[in-house]
Amino acid sequence: MNRPFVSIVVPVLNESALIREFLQHVRGTIPSAEIIVVDGGSADGTSELSTDLADRVLLAPPGRGKQMNAGAAVARGEVLWFLHADAIVPDDALEEIAKILGDDSNLGGCFRLRLPRPEWIYRVSDSLGNIGVHIFGFALGDHGIFCRRQAFLRIGGFPEIPLMEDAECYRALRRKGRMTQLRSFIMGSPRRYEQLGPYRTTFYYILVLGLYVAGARMSTLTSVYRRLTSGSSATDPQPHSASFAGFGSAEAFSRSTAAPAGVRQ
Repeated sequence: MNRPFVSIVVPVLNESALIREFLQHVRGTIPSAEIIVVDGGSADGTSELSTDLADRVLLAPPGRGKQMNAGAAVARGEVLWFLHADAIVPDDALEEIAKILGDDSNLGGCFRLRLPRPEWIYRVSDSLGNIGVHIFGFALGDHGIFCRRQAFLRIGGFPEIPLMEDAECYRALRRKGRMTQLRSFIMGSPRRYEQLGPYRTTFYYILVLGLYVAGARMSTLTSVYRRLTSGSSATDPQPHSASFAGFGSAEAFSRSTAAPAGVRQ
């Protein structure tokens, strides 16, 4: 069996409302990709809805870092591409990735983010994220981080921390080689913004990122995140991709490296 050029790893939690549409979109846009869905314990049948559209569906302990590491561990592609389940990828995404990685000095990169709303506050939020990749040297998960498999293995994968695992991974990759932000945009979802309010969410985004850049401890970031989002009306576990501004799920801090609880093909 030929090895695919790219393996797409998708961490999910309670994404039944959109997982099939997302997988159909990715399969139609990048038919040659290996698609791996990693379910962190959905209670709404997300994994069952994914089985006929993904190449592999894994069950793993909850937490984006753990789930993405589990997916990467079984991926066959030369390139790992980590996507949120509410992303819309550009038609030329695979060509753009291949072009960047045609230069051996590039280890990977990310896309620019665009939120599909016309109000100026959304431009503030997505523009800050895009500019921040260049200024601060890290990207969040909704930017569609991709990298060479061997580079991912060299840094030890995603740190299994409750927040900012994607930023930490991107920074670690940059210490090993060049990471490039592409000109193409991934269309993100405004779900979390609409749940909490776009102005409030953008303020939280700036505050937590500011604390992170300033070197705040992970326990401080997690505490602030929970305080800021405690007013959410949602009572069920939040979908991973609905976490605001690409932040993680802020589950209890654990560095467990337990293997996936189950695997289906």
